[in-house]
Parts: sequence; structure tokens; C-alpha cells
Amino acid sequence: MSLVRFLTSYQRIQQSLQWWSSRQSMKLFVEAEKIRDDLLQESFTIRRNLDLLRVDNLNVSDNKIQECLKQIDNFHHSLVQLSDRLFPASLQDSFPLAIEYLLEPWLVSNPQLYFQIDLPVYWRHEPAERSLIVLTALNELLTITLAEVMASTSIYINLKEQKSIGKLIVEITYTNMSSFVLHSRLPELNYLYESFRLLTSGKCFSTTSNLRISWCFYW
Repeated sequence: MSLVRFLTSYQRIQQSLQWWSSRQSMKLFVEAEKIRDDLLQESFTIRRNLDLLRVDNLNVSDNKIQECLKQIDNFHHSLVQLSDRLFPASLQDSFPLAIEYLLEPWLVSNPQLYFQIDLPVYWRHEPAERSLIVLTALNELLTITLAEVMASTSIYINLKEQKSIGKLIVEITYTNMSSFVLHSRLPELNYLYESFRLLTSGKCFSTTSNLRISWCFYW
């Protein structure tokens, strides 16, 4: 029986880490595609316009100059966004601020989602790589549990420290039973729990009440 339990545990760990690796690889693939489709094309356009300005430097209009400056500003903004997606600049200085930046696209792109965010002003010092794992786990949780949710849904996020232990609570209240049942039984959640435990030496579990699912991450 002990051998069976060991093999079952090993298989679960293997599947969880493969799932985590696959998700992160897909993110890198998406970012690489954005660079090829957007940033590289934008840089080519800027270079082309600069070449034209150099050839026609005696007849440069103010509009042409402003157009080039706007393209350069947009290019710079895109690079900043890319760098923050890969590794948030605020992560080493303020983990709560990194969470706020993570949630911004959710707030902008999903008007049907109502977020209540309770974050401390100050946070303890901890390795940035660990904070990145927690931040990634939060993003994966939201991606999994809010996928294709079109009805009004409430999300409560709370970060706090208890006796030198970080605690992140995410509560999602669905408006109908079908969404609640679907998102409480997804197999990806088990992979997320196991990956988080392995990568942070922490704990993760969920509880349900009526149409609400609560996830707790400890590390």
C-alpha cells in the first residue's frame, strides 16, 4: 500500500509541475508573438519614418515630427508593459502594488466583475522569486475560475501577514449554480494547489458556502 501511495503521489506531483510549466511556456509564447506582431513591426515603422526624415530633412513638417514622437512614445509604453508582464518592476519593492498592477487589466476588460481589494500598505521583505510565484498563482486562479464568466460576479481579494506567514485570500461569489459547480470542480485547480505547495513550501485549500468559493494561500 505504501508503494501505491508513493506512486500516486509522484504522479500527482509530476502532473502538477508539468501543468505549471506548460502554462508558463504558453505565456512566454504569447509574449513572443506580441513582440513579433507588434513591437518589431512598430520598430520597423519608426526606423522607416526616420530614414524618410533624413532624406527629406529640409521639408520636415511639424505634423511629421509629432507623428514620429508619438510612435516612439507608444513603442516605449509597449516595452514598459512587456517588461512588467514578464517581471513586474514593483515586485521587489511592493508586493501589494504588484497585485494592483496585475488586477488592472481585469478591471478594465471585465465590467461584469466587481473587485473588492484589501491590501496592506507595507509588506514584509521576501525573495522576489517567491513573490512572483504567488503572483502567478493568483493570476492563474483568476484565469481558471473567471474564464467565460459573463454574469455579474463579485471577487474579494485580501492579503495579510499572520505571525510571519503570508496569507492571500480570494473569494468569488457566482450568481448561478451552474457557474459555481463548474468552477469549483475544475481539475486545473488541483494542479494549481499542488504546484503552489511544491514551489513555495506553503499550503493552499478551498472552501465553499452557498455560491461562494474561497481560496486560501499560505506561505
